[in-house]
Amino acid sequence: MSLPDLDPARRYALARQLMNTLEAEFPHSVAELRGSLASGAADPYSDIDLAWTVPDADFDACLAGVEACLGRVRDVASLRSDPDLQRSRKRRLLFVAFRDLPLFWRLDLEISARSVAGDPAYDRDNPAARGDDWSAAASALANAVAVVKAVLRQRPDVAAGLLERGLRRVGVAGDAAVAAAEAGTVSGRWQAGVVRLADAAVRHEPAQRPLADRVRRLAAELLEP
Repeated sequence: MSLPDLDPARRYALARQLMNTLEAEFPHSVAELRGSLASGAADPYSDIDLAWTVPDADFDACLAGVEACLGRVRDVASLRSDPDLQRSRKRRLLFVAFRDLPLFWRLDLEISARSVAGDPAYDRDNPAARGDDWSAAASALANAVAVVKAVLRQRPDVAAGLLERGLRRVGVAGDAAVAAAEAGTVSGRWQAGVVRLADAAVRHEPAQRPLADRVRRLAAELLEP
């Protein structure tokens, strides 16, 4: 097995570049590290969590311009919005994958208007804030990447849960999903399960094939067959 280039210094430099670019593009906004990178608990597989606080009056403009702004740092492969906050007027959570970076290094970007910054509950229980523009297949493939992370972190129970939920998300029957997860737990060989999840995601949504191909390659590189 061979690891991709997961140099923590490279990831930190990327996070810093993303923060600087966001703040430069939208004056009076503030971007900060969150999660394991901020706390010092990150490992090579940790993703990048950023909180971006913007003036209330500029929230819509920042939201409209964020993909192009991030694209000036790295080519954006996909940008998804958490459906629970998809129509919130003051808070959004975006999941961003970059084309030329390890799949592990997804950017989770929380955008908040200054008046609600620091309130993790804002709009979470507001039905009007929810949207329905969500790809079950893309979400399942995110689970597949998380399975690989969990295995590398030697957390098979976590990997099993992620695999089962991912398979169910793209229509694999409950018993079959449980059996696939149990097979990985018993054998310690997770590659087949991850590939099965990638295949199921493509059947569910053929447009996800490029991402599924990347997931299959990741599993082949890092997991026992």
